[in-house]
Amino acid sequence: MGGKNKQRTKGNVRPSSSGRAAELLARERGAVPGFVGFGTSSNDLGYVPAVYGAEEIDNLVDADFRMVLRKLSKRDTITKLKAVQEFGTMCKERESEIVKGVLPYWPRIYCKISMDHDRRVREATEQAFEQLILKVKRNLAPYLKSIMGYWLIAQCDTYSPAASAANVAFQAAFPTSKQPEALAFCKEEILNILQDNLLKETPDTLSDPQSVPEEEREAKYVRVVTCSLLALKKLLTLLPGPEIDTLEENLTQLLSQNKFWKYSKHTTPQIRGALFEAVATFCQHTPELIQTQATRACSAVLLNIDDTDPVVCPALWEAVLYILTNIKDCWQHVNSKKGVMPKLWLLLKEGGRGLATVLHPNLLPFISKLPDEITDPKLEFYNTFFSSVILGLSSERAVSSPSECSAIIFAFMECLRFSLLQNAGAEDEHKKVQQMLISDQLLLLVESALKNPRLQSSPLFYQITDMLVSWEKRVNPSSEGTAEDTFQRLLSDFWDGVTRLCVQQVDRTDAEENALNGVSTLLQVMQSPEGSWKQCKKKAIKIRFAGFEGAEVKDDDEEEDLPTVSKSPSDSTLPVERSDAGSERPHSQNRRLEDLVCELAELNMVYVNEQHSDKHLKFLSVLVSSFPSHRLFQVLLDSDAQNQETGLGETSLQEKTMAANPAVQFLLQKLMIWLKEDQRKDTDFLVNMLYSVLHCCDSNEEKKLILDHISKMDLKWSILLQIIQKACADEARFEATSDWLKGEVLGEKLVKLAEDLCATGLNRISTLKSSHSDSWALISLALSQHVQKQTLIGEVYVEKIIEKLHATLLKAKNLSDAGDIEPLVSFICDVASNFFCSVKNCLLLSSAEDLLLTVFQLCAQSQEITHLSDSLLQELNHACFAGIQSLVGQIGTDFGEGTFLHSSALWVKNQILNSTMGVKSLQVLISSVCSLVENLIKTNPPSSHIMEKFIECLTPNDSEWKMMRQALPPQWLKQPLLNGRLNLNCQYLCLDVWRFRSSVKIPSHLCAAALLGQVILIMLESINEKDKLNLVGAECTVAEVLYSLQWCEEIEILPAVVSEFCGMLQEMNITHERISKESGKLFNVLKTLFSRSMQNGSLWTLTLAKYTETKEVSSSDLKKLYETIESFFPLTEQNLCTIQGLSPFLFKEEKELLMNYCTAELLKWEDTDITSIHGGYGYLAVIHCCLKSGATGGQEMLMEVLRTVMEWRNHKEDVFLFNLNLKEVSPSLLVFNVQMIRFICWLIRRSPPFMTDSQWDFILCSMLSWLETVSENTSSYWNPWAQVFACQTCNLVTALSEFFTAPAPDLLEKLPANLMSEWKEFFTEGVHSLLLPLFVKITEQFSETDDPLFPLPVLKAVGDALIYIPVEQLTQNNLQPKFVAGQKTNLPDKLQTLLNTLTPLLLFKARHVQISVYYILHKVMPQLPEFDNENDNTKSDDEEEEEPCLSPPAALMAILGATEELLDDILGSVQVGEFAVVQPLSEEYCCILGYLLTWKLILTFFKASSSHLRVQYSLYLRKTKSLHKLLFHLFRLMPDNPVYPGQTAEPGSKETRTFFTEDLHLSALKTEYLPSEIAHLACSVYYITLKDLPAMVRLWWNGQEKRVFNTVDKFTSKYVSNVLSCREISSVQTSTQTFENMMVKARSTTREVIATYSVEDIFIELVIQLPQNYPLGSISVESGRRVGVAVQQWRNWMLQLSTYLTHQNGSIMEGLALWKNNVDKRFEGVEDCMICYSVIHGSNYSLPKKACRTCKKKFHSACLYKWFTSSNKSTCPLCRETFF
Repeated sequence: MGGKNKQRTKGNVRPSSSGRAAELLARERGAVPGFVGFGTSSNDLGYVPAVYGAEEIDNLVDADFRMVLRKLSKRDTITKLKAVQEFGTMCKERESEIVKGVLPYWPRIYCKISMDHDRRVREATEQAFEQLILKVKRNLAPYLKSIMGYWLIAQCDTYSPAASAANVAFQAAFPTSKQPEALAFCKEEILNILQDNLLKETPDTLSDPQSVPEEEREAKYVRVVTCSLLALKKLLTLLPGPEIDTLEENLTQLLSQNKFWKYSKHTTPQIRGALFEAVATFCQHTPELIQTQATRACSAVLLNIDDTDPVVCPALWEAVLYILTNIKDCWQHVNSKKGVMPKLWLLLKEGGRGLATVLHPNLLPFISKLPDEITDPKLEFYNTFFSSVILGLSSERAVSSPSECSAIIFAFMECLRFSLLQNAGAEDEHKKVQQMLISDQLLLLVESALKNPRLQSSPLFYQITDMLVSWEKRVNPSSEGTAEDTFQRLLSDFWDGVTRLCVQQVDRTDAEENALNGVSTLLQVMQSPEGSWKQCKKKAIKIRFAGFEGAEVKDDDEEEDLPTVSKSPSDSTLPVERSDAGSERPHSQNRRLEDLVCELAELNMVYVNEQHSDKHLKFLSVLVSSFPSHRLFQVLLDSDAQNQETGLGETSLQEKTMAANPAVQFLLQKLMIWLKEDQRKDTDFLVNMLYSVLHCCDSNEEKKLILDHISKMDLKWSILLQIIQKACADEARFEATSDWLKGEVLGEKLVKLAEDLCATGLNRISTLKSSHSDSWALISLALSQHVQKQTLIGEVYVEKIIEKLHATLLKAKNLSDAGDIEPLVSFICDVASNFFCSVKNCLLLSSAEDLLLTVFQLCAQSQEITHLSDSLLQELNHACFAGIQSLVGQIGTDFGEGTFLHSSALWVKNQILNSTMGVKSLQVLISSVCSLVENLIKTNPPSSHIMEKFIECLTPNDSEWKMMRQALPPQWLKQPLLNGRLNLNCQYLCLDVWRFRSSVKIPSHLCAAALLGQVILIMLESINEKDKLNLVGAECTVAEVLYSLQWCEEIEILPAVVSEFCGMLQEMNITHERISKESGKLFNVLKTLFSRSMQNGSLWTLTLAKYTETKEVSSSDLKKLYETIESFFPLTEQNLCTIQGLSPFLFKEEKELLMNYCTAELLKWEDTDITSIHGGYGYLAVIHCCLKSGATGGQEMLMEVLRTVMEWRNHKEDVFLFNLNLKEVSPSLLVFNVQMIRFICWLIRRSPPFMTDSQWDFILCSMLSWLETVSENTSSYWNPWAQVFACQTCNLVTALSEFFTAPAPDLLEKLPANLMSEWKEFFTEGVHSLLLPLFVKITEQFSETDDPLFPLPVLKAVGDALIYIPVEQLTQNNLQPKFVAGQKTNLPDKLQTLLNTLTPLLLFKARHVQISVYYILHKVMPQLPEFDNENDNTKSDDEEEEEPCLSPPAALMAILGATEELLDDILGSVQVGEFAVVQPLSEEYCCILGYLLTWKLILTFFKASSSHLRVQYSLYLRKTKSLHKLLFHLFRLMPDNPVYPGQTAEPGSKETRTFFTEDLHLSALKTEYLPSEIAHLACSVYYITLKDLPAMVRLWWNGQEKRVFNTVDKFTSKYVSNVLSCREISSVQTSTQTFENMMVKARSTTREVIATYSVEDIFIELVIQLPQNYPLGSISVESGRRVGVAVQQWRNWMLQLSTYLTHQNGSIMEGLALWKNNVDKRFEGVEDCMICYSVIHGSNYSLPKKACRTCKKKFHSACLYKWFTSSNKSTCPLCRETFF
């Protein structure tokens, strides 16, 4: 800003002073400082200062307004724009008194910013001004004179929105009537400003040259001059006449300035155009004034007549016409021969240079105002003028633009007619002009047009016809005027010339087609110009002049209403004659035209007969079609008289018509011959000639005879098609041919045609497609076309054709190789579609319904069956849709037997019952049926009898449903059995039943359920609450649909086709929820399901339970079904299933009653078979399901049941499965034992304190016996009942392990005394000695997890039980010894066997097995490093020549080796940083899961090892690059945004939970987070790796390319570093580790750890700072306080600590401990190694032991090894002697 030492501007000798500036302003302006005057200079902008001693004035302005006004003085455009907008808003919102305070300051500001360069500012200024006006109203009056000039200029702004806003503001200030007065009030001030802008201002005076660019200055100057000229025009237009007179002196001064007239030569078009507008206004309002400046005005305007800029041209020609009108001697001031006319001729020859639409409408008034001295000699003048205009038609713009061409033609014809009127006399000179205009100009143009299609489509011919009509009227004796002979001569000359031209074009062997078309077009326009006259007639500019004294011939009837330019009362009209071309033409013109047509036709016939010219024949057809008359046909016959005898003979047809009608003779003698010509392709024009012949026939009977005769002839089908098409397209033609169309001849011919076409298609005869398409189009037209609500042909023939088509389609459907007959089917589809769409009530014909049924069947079958292509199938669907639409729109649709609806329903039902469908076939069928149903619903309410009957016919009956249910595979049993939702003791199914047979067909029950489910849902969703749907058996149908859905849900391993079927149901949204919701509207499905469950049990029970849960049925509604619990007894298998399914939904009291009843019955076990349903098994099952569903049951009752079970053990031990072969056990015995185990499990988890010592002994001993049975019968695990028994036994083990692992303290007191010790000392060992081998045995015996017989539930249960195995039993396991040859290991044999046996199972293709193995091995990992430690201590120092490396457990490393290549294949295409999505439970998933679990075990092993072992392990991992591969894979498996799933916004939570903040809990049972399990596991492994192996990760990171480097850094910093740092700092704070002579503390806020070491007089403080990307970045070690330590030693120790923290794989506490040991050794006198300058080695933590024999210095073995290998020498690093 303004600094004191800043360089002063040149010439400024004194410092700035606000005080002196104020004094100067007051002295020079004579005003008080701070007062802003009303000067209008745009360079002197007023503003509102804050204070300069004029508080009383300044206070008039509101503070906010003052701030805005100051902003308006800124240079920045955006600032000004916002300030103006804010000013307008404030004016609108503030009180009027406050706004009035701004008025004194507004004029200067407005005068400045209204001229701003930025158009947005100008627009906003006018909008703000409007708001100011609306607020202050009359108070603006004192300031008008200072504003009005700039306001008027703003209204003429070149930016339209700104000008519009200024005009709106002006309208708001002054009504229209008051505007002239307002301008008159300020006229002098306005004119002064305009004069200054036009005469004085320059680009440099309008804008500051120092701050505004030259381009911007020039643009502003151009705009200001343009707006000033336009404002001058507006001022003169609005001011009253007397007021203009008072300005005469000022205006004369303006017009006398050369600078004003020089604007006509300005380079900018806007300025030139504005000047010419101003000149035109001067001519109009001050003609006397412009007369005084005639020389300048004429030169400026007329000499620029060739200016063709689009902006200038309209204004220029307006000025030209005004100059010619107002300045009588204008041609004396310019040289017309040299300066004006040559420019005009050149301009016309060039077609107006693209501005013909603007320029040419002015030519007529221009030539009308030319005096005789300019036009003499007239012959030469008119010749030059019209020749120039005609040449303009050949210009590039006129050729490419129809509007330009039309404008030139209109101008030519107007000027021609005007010139003929001006020279209509009988003098020789006039005759020469007339002759020249007709012969040399008009006919020359006509000749050109006859050859030019562009001119033929122009208005030329219409204009000529209009002119001829006008001349004919003038020749008419009834018309007034004396020029009859002249116009008669003009007409004669024209017709002679036109006849000559036409004959010249036609009478040529090589006649051009364009020329013939031109002749025909001319004749047609002359014949009937009415149709297209209004379209072709262009709206021209018409002008009327004041005081015209020209032509004496005036015809008021022919004048057009022309808008006036002058408002003078003495206006006269330019005599340009016009006529209405649509009026009745005089007879003489008709006669001349007919003579010309006949002459051309006769001449044309010669070429047709002698040279067979197609061009002449087409021309003849146009003549005949346009001028059908007996005379013309007679002329055609006379021209060929010698051939009249070659007719068809004396037939009956000739007898009636030929003698009297030349048209018929022409048909028979000529036209029929031409129609029969085979080589002729284009026959359309011949058909037109046929209709011209029919036009000349007297009666419809004659026409029918002619057409019947033509039908019988062997003509091409395309001709017959064209005849019918033209008849349908025109009402008159249809009326003439209706009898023939309905007649027998045509009908039978079309039936025969349809028969032939179908036979040809079925025989696969390859014929020309064109003939086929014409034939089929003819059939389609005959069937589908309706005229006047009647069929085109007779209804009898329509039905016959439909029957033929249906029979053909049936034959085609049964052909296997339908591909060969696709064209036939396609044609039939097109015909049927058109027929269905066009013919109302077409399906009342039985044949039409049969055809629709066949089309529907083809649409409803898949392409595998029909072999139809996609395009053909689409055509069939279109035809079917059209037919169904026609059917549903048909009045009185019936559902009788044999109708379409009845037949289609039966066919669909048969398709389902005999189902051999795959998913695609079923989808096609459902889609077709649903489309039919939806269309029926649109016109028939769902409750209508038609819909009810259709659904009833579609639905299978009870026996059919039962048959389909029995055909469903029984594999659904397995899942409910295993999870205890059903208790079935039916006979075993054989092993083969449990294997799914590969099938591509869907069971028929599923097909029926999907189809009917979708149909019923469509109906239910379309009905209103008031509608009543009376569908017979609808409840049963819904129940069957739910049954199918439940079957699909219960199947554990879906076959491919069933899986695809379930996906289809999801897409169609056929779900339990939707069906339960919709069906509940009208159907009592619950009652149906309950009765089915009570009758059949099994899957019906599961369906009932699912419906009850989904529908949220209340317990009271259920009670209405069974009324009392006694209805469930006596127990049957069905009743038991029903109780089990409904137990969660029953009232608690009901369940208590059930338990009491069953307990009472259970006590009577002696009288029953305890393994039967109505015995102990059934009652025990009821008690258990009630307990499981929430019933409490008294403790006494439960104990009584347990005692009963113990009695069974004592009295009927044979029913207990102890040491038995399960293959020989009945299902009832198995499920009985399962039920007992389930009851005992429930007791252990709910009521352990109440059991006695004997009861515990019974439970534990029974458990062990059952487990022995389970372990001895693995071969029976294919049987689901055996799996249930094994699973429940393992569940009992798990329940006992959970109970004894962590019993509540108060519970221990209530247990028997020796129970815990017995469990730990005896039962635990016995249980796990059976479980661990069993787990291994099952995985070996069942290796294929995809096998349906694979006992996965058993493995889950065994794995869950093994989680509680003690470590001691793992280390002393009883597994079969297993060793690997060449495997290096320090582990005992049993541990190595355990690893070799279990680690391969980490890659087992079953997630539950992998997780169970992980938990088992995780227990022993911390025990393994101690064996490597023992072996490491036995090594001698001599073995440390090189850096030692040690492998983690070889079994785990073998797993890594096996999986790394697999992961490279799986993830190799994914870049680092991209997230690879893995499909849960796939083979890839299991491989990645096993890989990551193996790494978690290795990291656990690494964490448990000592510091010096970690170095060796990490070195091994570095050499094998295993860790590097892991990190690459992790960054492909971790998501970009690792947010924990399922979290909700918790109040007060500061951070989002991520996979790094939440611990991973792997569970074999919980699968809700399965999709994110791999991602979470990858994040967990990465976190542990960073925590336990930071140095290795850092080393890997630093060696990566830039992209990977940045990706890892960004991800780690964002998600991991903060979590890891916080936990590292927290571990320091909570650490219980203590150091002698050293104290460690942490600061969590600053991420710092401070270590203080003190011994005797020495004090050391080190500050460890964690980086933001910890642990990737280097940890900084900073100096704190130090006492008694040399600087060099201090630096060494800091460097050592930094090295330890950077390169050791461990925590900060471990690094500090290492550093402290190093310092302690230093103080103990141990010398540093002179290679690494450290006592303790940074990697292997050894002391310097290798001494040089010469200098006696000691070194680390690893340091020496590195020294020798890197230097290639064996000398001592210090003394350089050879090291021995």
